[in-house]
Amino acid sequence: MSIVVPVRKSATVNPLKQSAPLGAAMAYLGVEGAVPLFHGSQGCTAFALVLMVRHFKETIPIQTTAMNEVSTILGGADHLEEALLNLKSRMKPKLIGIASTALTETRGEDMAGEVRTILKRRADDLAGTTVVYASTPDFTGALEEGWAKATEAVIAGLVPETRVAGADPLAVNILVGQHLTPGDIEAVRDLVESFGLTPTLLPDISLSLDGTVPDAWVPTSYGGTPLAAIGAMGRAAATFAIGEHMAAPGRLLADRTGVPLTVQPSLTGLEAADAFVAALARLSGRPVPERQKRERSRLVDAMLDGHLIVGERKVAVAAEPDLLFAVTTLLAGLGARIVGAVSTAVGSRALERIPAEEVLIGDLGDLERLAREGDADLIATHSHGRQAAERLHRPHLRIGFPIFDRLGSQHKVSVGYAGTRALMFEIANLFQAEHHAPSPAGLDPFRDRPVPAALSPEPRPC
Repeated sequence: MSIVVPVRKSATVNPLKQSAPLGAAMAYLGVEGAVPLFHGSQGCTAFALVLMVRHFKETIPIQTTAMNEVSTILGGADHLEEALLNLKSRMKPKLIGIASTALTETRGEDMAGEVRTILKRRADDLAGTTVVYASTPDFTGALEEGWAKATEAVIAGLVPETRVAGADPLAVNILVGQHLTPGDIEAVRDLVESFGLTPTLLPDISLSLDGTVPDAWVPTSYGGTPLAAIGAMGRAAATFAIGEHMAAPGRLLADRTGVPLTVQPSLTGLEAADAFVAALARLSGRPVPERQKRERSRLVDAMLDGHLIVGERKVAVAAEPDLLFAVTTLLAGLGARIVGAVSTAVGSRALERIPAEEVLIGDLGDLERLAREGDADLIATHSHGRQAAERLHRPHLRIGFPIFDRLGSQHKVSVGYAGTRALMFEIANLFQAEHHAPSPAGLDPFRDRPVPAALSPEPRPC
């Protein structure tokens, strides 16, 4: 068990974490016809918008209540009400997901109460649009926390609080973690369907942020989990929460519907993939498909090859807790040594299981320091860590959010047997690219050494 070391610095020099409202906005975009609404200043929204556009290379429909100096002092309920009515009339969304920011939370507004008052007073004007609210101040938590709170808000707003008598034995709920890419989510869907099960994935950004070009301009999210499917999640036979940060939304869903919950800490790695596949086989009553057996065999063979390259290598990793757990456990399973582990926020059970002596809650400056002190052979973090990797002359494995200096990051798959194999190959190839074949001079340090004059043979006369 690792020791979690809280923040020690009074200032963040090179930020690692992204804000909770940004995580909430990403989760809301995983619902069909949704519009995320930041209750705060325009700057808060612009910052999140830029990061998402650079990462996904897509149009991102985030809106803001655009609070100014006066509304900050006197209260922003009027701005929120006006924003809701404007969005309803102009964009006609199926769902408006409100995320609070540090501006409103620091002021101490009762936003949940304000939202209830607005919805009651404007019920006719907002008819046909579901409005949900998540408390996501910037100063608490990070991406995973914001994503989880938004998912809870969607479940609370759309899933009826009732027990369904005739549950569908083939229906399954998958609560998707923030650390999964659209490619990962699509791979999870394919895996579940290969057992003859019908999955409902929430939030499903594989249908809204996967790079699809719609036939016409859509002002809201143009894909995601349908609202009707969310409302029917109580009919499922089981719920799987992918990642420890999705345990709270899973418990809320279980409390409202009675659907049993299983938390899968990770889907990356042989043991994690085995656990999920075995659970699906038990639930469906079917044998594991031959395709999955073949993929597992390929992964085992790849691990035998890869551990010769990755084994005993030193790695420094910085990421959100569940992503940090997934990557470090894979590396440790291949024989690598984790000389630095940095994460974004305390409170996650995943941090206690990181295969390192300590997990530091810090920034990318801490990652660079740990990598230097530990003489790391590889740095793994998002694109903002590229300068540290350049200064240390170490290869950089890009993981997490944002990744804006490489194309196709949203389509990368690192879950299941095939995804784990692909991630392991990427890591091993980064090491091999830095490996230089030994030269004769390197193998024999005396090869080109000059001979002292006293030892030189005297010339002989002809």
